[in-house]
Amino acid sequence: MPFVGLFIGLFLIWLLNLSLGSVSIPLNQIINSMIGTNSVKQSWDQILWVYRLPKSITAILVGSGLGVAGLLMQTLFRNPLAGPYVLGLSSGASLGVALCIMGASLFGGMEFIFSQKWSYAIAASLGSFVVLLCVLLLAARVKDHMAILIIGLMFASITAGVVSVLSFFASAEALQQYIFWGFGSLGNLSWHELYWFLGFYTSGILVSLTAIKALNSLQLGEAYARSMGQNIQKSRFLIILGTSLLCGVITAFAGPIAFIGLAIPHLTRQLFKTSDHKILLPAVLLLGSIVMLICDTISQLPSSELILPINAITALIGAPVIITLLVRNRKIVF
Repeated sequence: MPFVGLFIGLFLIWLLNLSLGSVSIPLNQIINSMIGTNSVKQSWDQILWVYRLPKSITAILVGSGLGVAGLLMQTLFRNPLAGPYVLGLSSGASLGVALCIMGASLFGGMEFIFSQKWSYAIAASLGSFVVLLCVLLLAARVKDHMAILIIGLMFASITAGVVSVLSFFASAEALQQYIFWGFGSLGNLSWHELYWFLGFYTSGILVSLTAIKALNSLQLGEAYARSMGQNIQKSRFLIILGTSLLCGVITAFAGPIAFIGLAIPHLTRQLFKTSDHKILLPAVLLLGSIVMLICDTISQLPSSELILPINAITALIGAPVIITLLVRNRKIVF
């Protein structure tokens, strides 16, 4: 029954997200436009198909992807504070973009190329991939999950240090540009870019689905997982790969979105009262999409041309929710 409620809630919030903004579009006109009938105003069709539909789909992909990545990391490390970016992937992506924006002058005569919109996605993807490759190579030689967690944090520290050095020498304009990228954005993707996003996202979700049995076994520890016939190294590789694909593509196309990956798995466990990943994983997909759409709707400031940074909204809404859950339950369900 909760799944039915989530599906209905997702559909209603999606329609609300499409209708609100600097220009309000009636729901009946949105439906007419989507079924192929032109709306009363041609400008509404333009707003809907060029801007709002890609942005709402991006919000759904980002929210669900980060939710799944957070669930994978919390289960792998058996740590309720583990988020989707603990492996340093977000930091790797940030370093790639920092080199693209603030280090363009180091590649003499290539400032024009590095200033293009698509260059940020490529740079972020390469940064995440390099960190992922290093983590996977080290993970093959390390048996302890916590050691992998520490390795990820060290990579994050290294990349953060390089970004700080670049920031120190960067011009004010380049530094401001990098800061704006760090705010995160859901509204910068065209349909063509969205197809690429969806392709990598689908790959990450499929890899995550193959690890469901391993995730259920790992909740009771590695010894229990081995007794159930699980190959720990292979399971760890699949979980890390699925997380990396999701985090890498999301950071590349939407920027470093905070909080969602940490909070959604906890909210889902509270709602469904289960630790079975056959239920948790699809539930996280739905709830993550709903929460991200709500945050995006609020960030649009209906009837205003202003759009607040999505990272600010996810933190302002999400942190009090987690605090409330902790106070009411006095422990984290895990």
